[in-house]
Parts: sequence; C-alpha cells; structure tokens
Amino acid sequence: MDQKVLILCTGNSCRSIIAEALINAELKGISAESSGVKASGHVNPNAKKVLEQVGIWKDAYHSKTLDTMIDNDYDLVVTVCDNAKETCPMFPKAVKTIHVGFEDPDGKEFEAFEEILVEIREVLLPQIKAVLSGDNTLQNA
Repeated sequence: MDQKVLILCTGNSCRSIIAEALINAELKGISAESSGVKASGHVNPNAKKVLEQVGIWKDAYHSKTLDTMIDNDYDLVVTVCDNAKETCPMFPKAVKTIHVGFEDPDGKEFEAFEEILVEIREVLLPQIKAVLSGDNTLQNA
C-alpha cells in the first residue's frame, strides 16, 4: 500500500505541482497530491512545460484548494513555501509535517522552472524518502 504525501504551497500552480509530479514519477511506494492554502485555480504554463519536457506531465494535475484535501489520509504533509508553512492548518487526523522551502519561479524565465525541478528532485525527494522510512537524519539538512 502506497504511503501518501500532500505537498502544500500557497497558489498550487508551480512548486507543489512539480513536486507532486516528481514524487509520483520517481518515488516507488509513495503517492502524492498537492494543494494550495490560497489556490490560484490554474497550473503555471511553465510548470506544465517543464513537466512535459521530462515526460511526467499528466492532465490530472491541477490547482486544488486545501478544503478539498484536508479530510484525506496522509502519511506526511510537506510545505514548500514559507507562507504555506505559516498558514498550514491543523489536519483532522494527526499527520507528520515537514517544511522544505523553495523559491517561487512564478513570473520568471523558463530556466527558473528547470532549476526548481532539479532542486526539488535533489533536495525534497531524498528527504521525503528518509522521513517516510523513519530515517530523520536528512530532515532539515
């Protein structure tokens, strides 16, 4: 049975969508969803483009509000921006939460989205694997 991760950001249009797609494509036994504390309602075109470029875009990826996700069961909630960390709500069921912040590429050139994808792959994915396997040595590294 897959462990479930929620990636939480402010707008759910860039970083959290990229993280969701990378986790679903690259971490076996772990499935991800993403949401925004103030969801924008759209996926940034450059976020979609960078995921298409690496072959992991799915039409199912879309900007979602937190109220549609909050009652789901998660093994881990990850905030990827400071605003989401500060406004992260209490979940009805106890869930482990970590924060791994990334700069927002919104409004920047496409290269910024490519850099964020690499950074999420190299920084966030190993931390998620470590936390879910019970190895907390990488957390907050």
